[in-house]
Amino acid sequence: MSLDFQFRQIGIIAGKEFRDRIRNRWVLAVAVVFAAFAFAIAYFGAAQQGSVGFRSIEITIASLVSLVIYLVPLIALILGFDAIVGERERGSLDLLLSMPLTRLELLLGKFLGLFLALACSTVIGFGLVGVLLAAKLPADALYHYAGFVFSAVLLGAAFLSLAVLVSVLAPDRGRASSAAIGLWFFFVLIFDLLLLGGLVVGAGDIGGGLGGQLFPYLLLLNPADIFRVANIFGVEDVRAMYGLATVFPEALAQPALLGAVMIGWIALPLAIAAWRFRQ
Repeated sequence: MSLDFQFRQIGIIAGKEFRDRIRNRWVLAVAVVFAAFAFAIAYFGAAQQGSVGFRSIEITIASLVSLVIYLVPLIALILGFDAIVGERERGSLDLLLSMPLTRLELLLGKFLGLFLALACSTVIGFGLVGVLLAAKLPADALYHYAGFVFSAVLLGAAFLSLAVLVSVLAPDRGRASSAAIGLWFFFVLIFDLLLLGGLVVGAGDIGGGLGGQLFPYLLLLNPADIFRVANIFGVEDVRAMYGLATVFPEALAQPALLGAVMIGWIALPLAIAAWRFRQ
């Protein structure tokens, strides 16, 4: 089988997955959710302090980071948890594999189609707010906001890759959905609590001891934390507010390095899923 033929097969599967999400209005619905929340945060985030309206791009992005960390991983996991196991339960997996289509092509096509749907929702939703803010922002602020949107797309891809791995490993949709929700709780809610608790118990304080030296590297074990650091570290006031200035070295917070680690989070689960799916 030639390489071009493989890409063509992947494109066919990806196109079908993407069109299915367009037809059932999934892309539109998620984009509206992202746009509504982002608009509310951008214009009404300071309502508790008695003011309404856009403040600054740095504060807006810092507020949007928390929204993205909660919503994007959850949506990605829900989107992809039944990519393979759902086909198996419906009895359509054997039919798909009886066609001139390899397991790797099927897996990559599924992932690519779902990723395109998620990426479109993310870019459209947050991009609409960016358009509304464009008149109030200088060029460098728009560049900063575009970087935020791009990193949100990568975060979604990382959790979608984890969802596809779950879908390959799980014996049925029920256990796949449970595992997907469990991953969301672990990476979004539990991981940082365990990490901070371990550091406090083992070192007495976050900044000292072996635990303090390992802390920034341990954060790289969570794609949600990589996303947070990538969008917050570059803003001095916000970085100090989150406490990152004292625990995360500037050399480790380079966008290229963090981007490479995030790409690793996308590639590794997908590679494991492909290996297991071929067995």
